[in-house]
Amino acid sequence: MESQRVVVVVEDVGAARAALQWAVRNFIRAGDCITLLHVCPPVRSRRRRRRLRLGGFQLALAFRELCNGIAEAKVEIVVREGEVGETVVATVNQLAATTLVVGLHDKSFLYRSASPYERMKRVGCRVLGIRQHATARDGSFNAELTQIETINLHVPPPKIPFPMFTLPLGVLWRKRSKAKKRK
Repeated sequence: MESQRVVVVVEDVGAARAALQWAVRNFIRAGDCITLLHVCPPVRSRRRRRRLRLGGFQLALAFRELCNGIAEAKVEIVVREGEVGETVVATVNQLAATTLVVGLHDKSFLYRSASPYERMKRVGCRVLGIRQHATARDGSFNAELTQIETINLHVPPPKIPFPMFTLPLGVLWRKRSKAKKRK
């Protein structure tokens, strides 16, 4: 079995941590290469940029500890700056990854795009979206897997709106006045 290159998007939310935990337990094998990718927003200030990159690297180091259970797995940390969706797609294609693992949450970059299908079509690999559920009482981990198919994705063309002319119903079914009936 050949090794695979898995890119995991690192964000400071529980869903991203849950996605990595799910991937470590269910998907990643010994000998695979794991790339932890954190994307910082672009800023002009050098100090702030340095602080954001350092914070992203420290967050990725915390995620790296979750990968310690896999023997012989190579773990890399990549911190980039830019718009999250575009940077993730460019990095995944640059690294020639076989799988992208994303934690799905309300503010995920997959939902913020004007056309998320167009963006995901440009990813040259399998995309696994993991949504975290509430933890069970015994402390076990519950997650839901969503595999986003990028090969046969069909986006319907936009519908052309046509003008609707509304008529008040009272005009169509207006009763005759009593005075006109008597004549």
